[in-house]
Amino acid sequence: MAQGPSPPPPPPPPPTDNDKTQKTSDIIGTLRPTRLFKLSKSDTYVTSLDFDDEGLLLIAACSDSSLQLYSAQDGCHRKTLLSQKYGCHLARFSHHSESVIYASTKVDDTLRYLSTHDNSYIRYFKGHSGTVTDIALSPRDDTFLSCSTDNTVRLWNLKSQYAQARLNLSTPYLAAYDPSATVIAVASASTSSILLYDVRNYDKPPFATFDMRQYDPPPAPGGNNIPEWTKLEFSNDGKSLLVTTNHIQGHLLLDAFSGELKAHLPRPYQPTWGILRSAPSITPPKTPLGQGDTSISPDGRYVVGSSGADRDAVVWDTQGRVSKEAERKVIRPMCSLPCDRGKGAVTLWNHRYNMMATADTEVIMWLPDEHVGMKPL
Repeated sequence: MAQGPSPPPPPPPPPTDNDKTQKTSDIIGTLRPTRLFKLSKSDTYVTSLDFDDEGLLLIAACSDSSLQLYSAQDGCHRKTLLSQKYGCHLARFSHHSESVIYASTKVDDTLRYLSTHDNSYIRYFKGHSGTVTDIALSPRDDTFLSCSTDNTVRLWNLKSQYAQARLNLSTPYLAAYDPSATVIAVASASTSSILLYDVRNYDKPPFATFDMRQYDPPPAPGGNNIPEWTKLEFSNDGKSLLVTTNHIQGHLLLDAFSGELKAHLPRPYQPTWGILRSAPSITPPKTPLGQGDTSISPDGRYVVGSSGADRDAVVWDTQGRVSKEAERKVIRPMCSLPCDRGKGAVTLWNHRYNMMATADTEVIMWLPDEHVGMKPL
């Protein structure tokens, strides 16, 4: 006998709390320290942080010439990788979670491509004759940029030891790819400008130049008149460009298309000596190296960073109220993220998960805590 059609499968069970994706706006004010990792010595500093593409691993470059590898998933220390002969700074994961690129701080200015699996070098990238001040990986492929005090920006590919292209610029200390990997931004400190290049026409003049002099603070009497910029970062939606600074007036949030200033993002406290890391434009550096103390959330709305005080982090809502203060557009921090240990001299958001990491003489992982509320300033 012929059978009728089989009954439809039962509906899926309702989602549990663990299945729900939390919006950044729902958890941003509840981030709290959950793991703290001490370094080998109290006078050792973390100079850079980076998460791998999957957001499962975190690597910290340290002033004692070591690379510290952590599991962001398990909240534990994985291993120590030593670079005693050459030093290390600006460690960046490639698109493979078992390899990193980093800048040398001793002997020479070679970039080194390291396997974290067996602590062996895969390749060296030679060419710079001055300190490397920034490394930026393309989000699309195995190309990357390096900036140096030798007044060049070089374009590399992980498969070749030779640079594919070179830009000769004045003090091009910071660089960043936009999320589509079609635009490169290069910040020139001495000219107070940001240059935008088409990746496909890297050897052509920039298609846009943002003049930042109008946003610079008044020079201090007898001080260095070069801007103390420490980081350049596009938001994930490609609409904003954040210039992290050591200035009292705060960071600069720009429209990524026009270069127009959206707002200053001032810290709630005036930083004291030793809280912030030296900008690449300050030579010799007055404080340990770093890579900026801010990071943009994955949704592009929030900026997290140092408060300027000893411990707490703060959050700026870039869609929040813009006030006019002394003829400047300003967005004040919306809340504080309390921390009773460690400073946030280096700050980085995990773009795969709702977590972040901060570091100074310790590495701290932050996760949302459903049992706390937002702490207003």
